Amino acid sequence: MIRRPISQQSRILLGIASFVVLLIGYAWMSHRAHVENPRNKTLPNFSQLTEGWSRIAQGEGGIDLWVDIKASATRLAAGIAAGAALAFVVGLTMGCFPIVEAILLPPIAFFAKVPPTAMLAVYFVLFGATGIEIFVALIGFGIFPTLAQSIAQAAQKDVDDHTLYKTYTLGASNFEVVWEVVLRQILPRIIESARLQIGPAMVFLIAAEWALATPGIGYTLRMQSRLQNMNVVYTYLAILGIAGLAIDQMLIYLRRYLCPWFGD
Repeated sequence: MIRRPISQQSRILLGIASFVVLLIGYAWMSHRAHVENPRNKTLPNFSQLTEGWSRIAQGEGGIDLWVDIKASATRLAAGIAAGAALAFVVGLTMGCFPIVEAILLPPIAFFAKVPPTAMLAVYFVLFGATGIEIFVALIGFGIFPTLAQSIAQAAQKDVDDHTLYKTYTLGASNFEVVWEVVLRQILPRIIESARLQIGPAMVFLIAAEWALATPGIGYTLRMQSRLQNMNVVYTYLAILGIAGLAIDQMLIYLRRYLCPWFGD
């Protein structure tokens, strides 16, 4: 039967099994690569990965994991905060007032189709190649158009007109209707839309750090990939994946706390 639910225990076991299959598949490909070339560095075996972890822990070769994490986390947090705040205000306003939507939706829809990384040259001119501003601009403007449109659509479709008419009948003002009715009903959708933007935001961050000679995860990935230190590269990629999952889980907990009525 389609969409038949499974137990939480089965879900956890299947999730673990999927990672085990991936690890087994990687171990097999690494073994095959080292049989053909014992000095292969593109698919490091366990001993090579252990060597990479040791280099990271000891800070060899100009690697400073904590500096990279701190720099990237600061840029990512600032960029997401700026983009989400702007999208929240603009999207909610567009969803509640058609005249605002008529004015703002065409340019927002246009910029949503322009790859943010293609605008790096524009950000260089406007914000310079140093400082946190260019990272905030790339991440913030990168997630803003899609997130704003998602919030506007939620405000239009998830709140029926009958509820709005009843609220106005009780004497509520426009601000009270937006804040007490519309926002409360679409808040879970806003958080869910923000979850979907974590991946793109991290892509924009790494792209900017890759292009700029500055400490950060993207910069270290670029330098280590040039040296073919894939044991370090794969470790940094794993850190990125774990960080993304952690942020996603935090947003899930936030949604459950703020919107307990919204089912998973």
